[in-house]
Amino acid sequence: MRTAFIGLGVMGYPMAGYLAKAGHDVVVYNRTEFKAVKWTAEFGGRSAVTPGAAAENAEVVFCCVGNDDDVREVILDKDGILSGLSAGAIIVDHTTASAGIAREIHTAAAGKSIGFLDAPVSGGQAGAENGQLAVMVGGDQDIFARAAPVIDCYAKAITLIGPAGSGQLAKMVNQICIAGLVQGLSEGLSFAERAGLDPAVVVESISNGAAQSWQMENRWQTMIDGEFNFGFAVDWMRKDLGIALDEAEINGAKLEVAALVDRFYAEIQAMGGNRWDTSSLIARLKK
Repeated sequence: MRTAFIGLGVMGYPMAGYLAKAGHDVVVYNRTEFKAVKWTAEFGGRSAVTPGAAAENAEVVFCCVGNDDDVREVILDKDGILSGLSAGAIIVDHTTASAGIAREIHTAAAGKSIGFLDAPVSGGQAGAENGQLAVMVGGDQDIFARAAPVIDCYAKAITLIGPAGSGQLAKMVNQICIAGLVQGLSEGLSFAERAGLDPAVVVESISNGAAQSWQMENRWQTMIDGEFNFGFAVDWMRKDLGIALDEAEINGAKLEVAALVDRFYAEIQAMGGNRWDTSSLIARLKK
């Protein structure tokens, strides 16, 4: 298919690469041009000077940018994606953003007979690089059915959650769960060390029971070793938790643990760990 990909960060760069490797025609745009130049040198295709120019003639346009303001800019501005699309095309937004912006874009796109899916992902940089992302989608069933085979290029699971905004709400659930899990794992590993136990032996034992998790299997050793210069950054997690906490103010959900962990991540930022992996929560327990 004729596609475009807007935003070549640590997630978007390999995701767009999987589209190209699957044989789709891909035009890319990135705010920092050298990333687009590098991508085309590696994967072929071509780059454009604006999101709208990238979207011209595309059947499906993907974007993965930073926050609500970025989404609004790359889609709705005069040189944005909507300016270059024809009726019948589809926009798939992989940004983790608010449900509100998803509904706003859905309405604007529908006014031009263009489909829109909010489709945040889980799996982090490793999931993007390995084409193993879980994709949570909000939008219309017919649009989802058309876009899903293309999204499948870099996904291990694609789920239509509900109408516009539902994908973003599901991603909030994902981040709420991860926040509590990583804090629990941090406290458990810290406790094991202070109790004089061998963390490797403990993890080998409990990872075969109910305490097992992806975080435990993939992060326990680096957490013990104090290695955090990789993975999903604390700054990004605080952004995501902020979105969830704002939504909870609207729907009345009590996010007591998530709010507490958000404050703990603020402590990690104060330690200079803005770009550390989210597993760095254990660092504040080693002080």
